[in-house]
Amino acid sequence: MSPTLIPLAAAEPPVVDASATAFVLICASLVLLMTPGLALFYGGMTRAKSVLNMMMMSFGAMGVVGVIYVLWGYSMSFGGGDIAGLFGNPFEKFGLRGVVGEAASGATVDASGLPVVDIFGADVWIPEILFVGFQLTFAIITVALISGAIADRAKFSTWLLFTAMWVTVVYFPVAHMVWGGGLLSGAENGLSAMMFGATDGAANVLPIDFAGGTVVHINAGIAGLVLALIVGKRLGFGKTAMRPHNVPLVMLGAGLLWFGWFGFNAGSELAADGLSSLVWVNTTVATCAAILGWLLVEKLRDGHATSVGAASGVVAGLVAITPACGALSPVGSIILGAVAGALAALAVGLKFRFGYDDSLDVVGVHLTAGLWGTVGAGLLATEGGLFYGGGVQQTVVQVVIALASLVFSGVLTAVIALALKATIGWRITEDDEVSGIDQAEHAESGYDLVSRGGRLGVTSSPALGHDARHHEEITEGAKA
Repeated sequence: MSPTLIPLAAAEPPVVDASATAFVLICASLVLLMTPGLALFYGGMTRAKSVLNMMMMSFGAMGVVGVIYVLWGYSMSFGGGDIAGLFGNPFEKFGLRGVVGEAASGATVDASGLPVVDIFGADVWIPEILFVGFQLTFAIITVALISGAIADRAKFSTWLLFTAMWVTVVYFPVAHMVWGGGLLSGAENGLSAMMFGATDGAANVLPIDFAGGTVVHINAGIAGLVLALIVGKRLGFGKTAMRPHNVPLVMLGAGLLWFGWFGFNAGSELAADGLSSLVWVNTTVATCAAILGWLLVEKLRDGHATSVGAASGVVAGLVAITPACGALSPVGSIILGAVAGALAALAVGLKFRFGYDDSLDVVGVHLTAGLWGTVGAGLLATEGGLFYGGGVQQTVVQVVIALASLVFSGVLTAVIALALKATIGWRITEDDEVSGIDQAEHAESGYDLVSRGGRLGVTSSPALGHDARHHEEITEGAKA
């Protein structure tokens, strides 16, 4: 998806496409469902004493980002007034001025005066306010993804403040650079045009990021790594097994993510047409192949194919196909997904080797699969892909936009995280971490069990931890 909100000239007022509008409304709702689905996925992956806090980090992101997006997020991402190719003017459409109510000067409106947009120039018009809502859901899920890297140990108040700062300083600019006509887009002032030239105002080699490999997954993945390094390790990391406390919850969350992801990917076409149908199939088969790729690695490495591995393979496949889903064939999608599942299964163990505590494998899954999906699009795209005889130009462009988003997000995330660490601090106390962050931050427990002695509030379970597939690596880390 590489939208531009420059109005198209029309002899008569455009007519809103009812089918496209209904389609995008449904897809926006599906993407919004992904964040509660992520809360279930992440919540099940934590220990019992941390499940509510983990889920609250996703719901907190929904609250903060939803408000900010309306105020200045949409304007910074798509509102016009490009500033150095990095972000839009935050005041151009502040509070959705010109999107609702009286239309902005020069805006395209339908016969009733409603501001409408035709993002891809295909004469398919939808209300601009609907495009706002669809993009809002992307911003929410991106921030929520980061939270898994710092499970069990971060102050909820610091997380909410980080959410507001990060989405403003990092997410909105990256969204503008990739989808809003900035440096990482196919615009004539973008990096691709600088490298390989432009024709009629568009780069000769258009970067491929259909639904958010750079904007969402590389962006969130590198932010998770930076936070994990700055916030520090959980108590007992590398010494105590930290497996998921509720694997059915993990699998339910993965299922909801998969369901919502059809809105994420197919919805990015903004119309119910042939391309969105291809995207649906590509998204499905890539995810299926990623499950098999992950489970194969587990079987060969550990001797067992696990439920958590299957659920994680779902997410890895979805992440990888996100940027490439509109550019690949179904067979190419299967290849992309299988490699993504295997790579992510191997990458999640790196945290034990290098000693960073990425609690729920945001780096291993989202950063790894996001990088592979973005670069893999340059290899497997049916038009311009290296494996289809298109030469290396598309692959070079994909590598450049992946690295640029990685560096941009990593550096600015570090600045924000360090500033918060030096002022209000990130960590809860050691006593609170031992007793459970749910009680410390929210005065609640995830589970109440009834025993013969009466009601027993369960806030911790020393025998439960993160992930069975890493037990041997944890043991080795403890010995080291």
